[in-house]
Amino acid sequence: RFVNGKTVLTRASVLIKEGLRTIYVLSMDVCPCCTVYYRQTACQPVTTEVDLEKEHPSQALALPFFDAADRGIINAIGVTLFIAPVQLYDSGISGTSILLSQLTPDYLSLSFFLILLNIPLLLFGFKRQGAVFSIYAIFTVCVYSVAAWLITDVLPIDVSIASPLAGTDLFLCALFGGIISGVGSGLAIRYGGAMDGIEVVAVIFAKPLGLSVGTFVLIYNVLLYIICGIVMGSWILPLYSIVTYAAGSKTVDFIVDGLDSAKAAMIITTHPDEIARAVSEEFGTGLTIIDAHGFYSDTPKTVLYVVVNRFQTVKLKTLVKGVDANAYMAISPVADLLHGSKEEETA
Repeated sequence: RFVNGKTVLTRASVLIKEGLRTIYVLSMDVCPCCTVYYRQTACQPVTTEVDLEKEHPSQALALPFFDAADRGIINAIGVTLFIAPVQLYDSGISGTSILLSQLTPDYLSLSFFLILLNIPLLLFGFKRQGAVFSIYAIFTVCVYSVAAWLITDVLPIDVSIASPLAGTDLFLCALFGGIISGVGSGLAIRYGGAMDGIEVVAVIFAKPLGLSVGTFVLIYNVLLYIICGIVMGSWILPLYSIVTYAAGSKTVDFIVDGLDSAKAAMIITTHPDEIARAVSEEFGTGLTIIDAHGFYSDTPKTVLYVVVNRFQTVKLKTLVKGVDANAYMAISPVADLLHGSKEEETA
């Protein structure tokens, strides 16, 4: 795993294009090789290090700062116009910053704590994540902080006691605040950055603690909401904040992986030709045939690898079982597809 708990294999194409200095690609069933950005090699079940600074220095230095600014502004809109005005809490460092801004004097604002807490954490992960990622993430956080300051203190928008768009309706504020901030965070993650320092900390410390990155972030947020409930003397706002967290998480998943992610099917069968012919004729797609050997049966097997969309999986199962009732199938989601030097979006 690499950035924000996303598997490197599914994000390889995006991370390369955004200029990350070094990525680690786990080559397993689908070759993520790209002839445009680095030399094409055969698939091997090993981890391959690709140093873009040596291969293509101009690509490694090309930072999409304009796009990063958009993501920071989007995140700031969700937090300052929906979440913070009604005393709800975002997740991660953003939520921690909201809590601290409520407990400290007015001159210690949300923007101040966003910078104070996020940048040291992002710098802490400098060696692990690389210079390009760290600079990109710090710039995004700075834009997020400045945009939050402009909305709350400069622009003629009253966000002191209620949301200017959803009023004091906690559910609407939690839902739309989570969705909008999730769009900003999701775009940052999708293109090789981060909006919150807790994600970098999770990448570094989750494995030594025997946790996944997602579990580490979840535990942090649960503890944050418990502390918020204890400190504020009320559990209503922390409970509504869980809605914000859920809406934001699902939005991030949608932005990063797409609504209609493709499905990769591995079919182990003794009738490969018949199944391959039926699948190819039905869906108009190609398949990869891999020779295999059954361990328990001690007999030759064949593995068929095919990628279909979500709506074709039921038909695929029917076709396979109609030809070989004993076939073994494993179906898993696919976020990105690379074919030669081309990349396909699966959404």
